[in-house]
Amino acid sequence: MKLKTLLALLLMSSSAFADSKPNVIYILADDLGIGDLGCYGQKKLKTPNIDRLADEGMKFSDHYSGNTVCSPSRAVLMTGQHPGHVHCRGNGNENKFALDPKMTTLPRLFKNAGYATGAFGKWGLGETNLKGAPNPLTHGFDHYTGWKSQMIAHTYYPSSIVRDGEEVPMEEGTFVHDLIMADAMKFIETSVKEGKPFFCYIPTAVPHAAMHAPKEMHEKWRKVFPEFDNKIGKYGAGPTEKCPPVQNPIAGFAAMMENLDNQIGSMLDLLVKLKVDENTIVIFSSDNGTHVEGGHNPKFWDSNGPLRGHKRDLYEGGIRTPFLVRWPGKIKAGSQSDHLSAFWDILPTMAELTGQEVPEQNDGISIVPTLLAKGEQKKHPYIYHEFIRGNAKSYTARSLRQNDWKVVQTAKKGGGFSPIELYNLKKDPGETKNLAKQYPEIVSKLEGFMKEAHKPLK
Repeated sequence: MKLKTLLALLLMSSSAFADSKPNVIYILADDLGIGDLGCYGQKKLKTPNIDRLADEGMKFSDHYSGNTVCSPSRAVLMTGQHPGHVHCRGNGNENKFALDPKMTTLPRLFKNAGYATGAFGKWGLGETNLKGAPNPLTHGFDHYTGWKSQMIAHTYYPSSIVRDGEEVPMEEGTFVHDLIMADAMKFIETSVKEGKPFFCYIPTAVPHAAMHAPKEMHEKWRKVFPEFDNKIGKYGAGPTEKCPPVQNPIAGFAAMMENLDNQIGSMLDLLVKLKVDENTIVIFSSDNGTHVEGGHNPKFWDSNGPLRGHKRDLYEGGIRTPFLVRWPGKIKAGSQSDHLSAFWDILPTMAELTGQEVPEQNDGISIVPTLLAKGEQKKHPYIYHEFIRGNAKSYTARSLRQNDWKVVQTAKKGGGFSPIELYNLKKDPGETKNLAKQYPEIVSKLEGFMKEAHKPLK
């Protein structure tokens, strides 16, 4: 009898522990424009399940990615360091992308709090994700299923994937996005059955430039947009993997988005089935703005809405991203926020929600007061970005926003930099009217902040 009582108490204790800490699912789209979702104004295709996150949670209007391209944006998300401090600031050299193994990264934070941790998709922070090299498992993840490297993640039909550090050959023609999403679902189900809170990070490769989706969905959308059947989308995956060309990349993009939206709907249904829906935070964002590669046409889709620029730009279209957070019963359904936030805020936010100390390297601010509508929300003095194009040794573009004012500066092709541009985002969200000559004192002040925010790379 005493043994049965002890076991019952242990089970109750385990259950209470899991319930006291929210599960977290963070879905990171790849090159998704802020206007590509129905809840942000998309008219040509529907995203009902992603829109549910806005309808049943909070939608942010002024959230910024970690950078304007893949790897540095992910580095910011994992470390909580802003783009002027993080070690990776461009996509130039994969062997320099790996995180510092001594640093308390986002997955390590969750692991220290007793969470099961899993990553599924495009890691993008190292030369390879195999054992023996820095990979997701060395930074706090218990499980990883995804592409072998960032470059290979440009194709949805690779010859192999990686599971927990081991290379797994794929049959020719295997559409690995669906396989990876299925592994994420299995991880969620297993974690719940084992009574552990979980952090499920899903850096999907959708809708990156390959424009691939399940054949039946692609064919359906070709019938919707037959006028683009004469267009062929081409995108190389890298030196060892090739990307099949796509007939009608407009249909390809629509099919990719429908497929992803359906899978997110299935994931939300799974949470209800497992009875963890009300104790699970679901976050959706994108690593940077929309792209113009592989036959994608952001003008046709109005991918950026009123915003200027796209991937590889530090204008708003390259760095302002969708940000949706759903937590039933905790976050008010249908709420909206114009709080100025960024990828580097995720780490301190999760530290607060899991009862962990904020890591020393952190540059972010917890947005828990905004999410829960409780307490005073601290604000950033400014939001700073810098980007290194190619193999340059220092930034080739930089920008800084303070309240409604924003400055942008880019390198010139022949060397040196163009004059600093100044925009009032409240009056001119499309950054069409350069006010630098009218307000030189504001330019000078914000330029000083840019110098303050930049830390040279080692």
